[in-house]
Amino acid sequence: MKKNEQIVNKIVQGIQERKGKKITVVDLTRLNEAPCSYFVICEGDSNVHVNAVAMSVKDYVNEQIHVKPYATDGFENCEWIAMDYGHIIVHVFQRHTREFYDIEHLWADADLQFIQDLN
Repeated sequence: MKKNEQIVNKIVQGIQERKGKKITVVDLTRLNEAPCSYFVICEGDSNVHVNAVAMSVKDYVNEQIHVKPYATDGFENCEWIAMDYGHIIVHVFQRHTREFYDIEHLWADADLQFIQDLN
């Protein structure tokens, strides 16, 4: 479990490197029906920003702790990029797409940690 927490921390730092906004860490570890242990959710202002945030996560986590995602999806249009780190799924949204899917609400019974935006 400690390894997952380390990866989550590096993902958050990678998001912050490119000024990703409204970061939420969803801890699903105590839920039996959860598809993974953590979601890390954030948003960007445009498709270019979403792409930059996702690439920052991918590069930062690999450079810092030598972990690569198993799979990624969404780089084609950059409305919603998902990155699979095994027990951790990263979601980088454009604001309107995030509001539409409202993942945090779907998992409201999990432990949610809201991380303040960097200025």
